[in-house]
Amino acid sequence: MAARSIGSGTISFGLVSIPVRFYVATHSEAVSFNMLHQPCGSRIRQQLWCPKCERPVERGEIVKGFEFARDQYVTFSEEELRGLEAETNRAIDIHEFVPLATVDPIYFESAHYLGPDKGAEKAYHLLAAAMRDTGKGAVAQWASRGKEHMVLIRPRGEGLVLHSLYYANEVRSMDEIQPAAEPKVREGEVELARRLIEQLTSEAFRPEQYRDAYRERVQAAVDRKVAGEEVTVAAAAQPRAQVIDLMEALKESLARKGAAAGARGAARAGTEQQQGGKRRPSAAARRTGAGRVQPRARKG
Repeated sequence: MAARSIGSGTISFGLVSIPVRFYVATHSEAVSFNMLHQPCGSRIRQQLWCPKCERPVERGEIVKGFEFARDQYVTFSEEELRGLEAETNRAIDIHEFVPLATVDPIYFESAHYLGPDKGAEKAYHLLAAAMRDTGKGAVAQWASRGKEHMVLIRPRGEGLVLHSLYYANEVRSMDEIQPAAEPKVREGEVELARRLIEQLTSEAFRPEQYRDAYRERVQAAVDRKVAGEEVTVAAAAQPRAQVIDLMEALKESLARKGAAAGARGAARAGTEQQQGGKRRPSAAARRTGAGRVQPRARKG
C-alpha cells in the first residue's frame, strides 16, 4: 500500500523552488495502557479541577497563562495568541548547506520523508544526488502551525528526509553533568578499552537485529489474558554486583570474548573434520574381526 501524504511544501534556495510532499517516516510501537475503574472496568475521564474553588472547571472558563515568576502569570486570549503566530507559509527556506558529519544527532527531534510533488521529479532527484555526492545537508526554516521550525534536509537512499531540529537554547550543555576535574586514565586501561571496542565492532549499523523484548512480553501476556489463561509473574532479577576494578573488568571482558571466539573456531574445525571423515573413512574404521580389512565395494 502506497504511503499517504500528510502535507505539502516547497524547498526554496536561490531561484530554485521544488514542490514536495510530506510523509510519516517513523512511528512508535511503545506499549501504552488505559486507566480503568476497577469495579466496573470502564475507562475513566480526567476532570479539569480548580483547587482554590474546589470544583470542576468548564473549558469555557479557561484562559492560557505564562508563568513569569513562581505562581505569577500573565494571561493571553486566543486572539492575542493568534496574532503572535507566524504567517503560514509552505516555503522551506534553505539558509545554508553544511557537512552532515558536523551535525550532532542530539539536535534531531523528529523525521519526515520528503517526496517530489507532481512535475518536480527531476529537480527533486537532482538536489538529492548533488547533496549525496557532496555529503552535505541543508539547514532551513519552515513555518508550521504558527511556529518557526529549524529543520535539516539530508539525502537518504535516492530521496530526501526532513528532520525537525531543536534550537541551540533547547539543548543543554554537557558541562552540567560532567565532573569538575577529569579523572586520570592510565594508558593501559585505554588500550584495553580500545581492544574491547575492536572486538565488538561491526561493519555497519543493523537495527533490524534488535527487538523490543518488553513489548513482546506484554503482547504475549495480553494474548494469554484474552485467551483466558493465567499470567505468571516472574521473580525479580537479582541486582548485579558493582564493578570496582576497571582494569580487571576490561581484562575479563576481553578474555570472555576471546574464549567465545576460540570456541566458535574449534566448533567449526570439528565440524569440518567430521564432514571430511564421512567423505573418506580411515583404514582403522574399515577393519573388522581379527584385523582383517573388508574389501571395498566395486563400482558398477
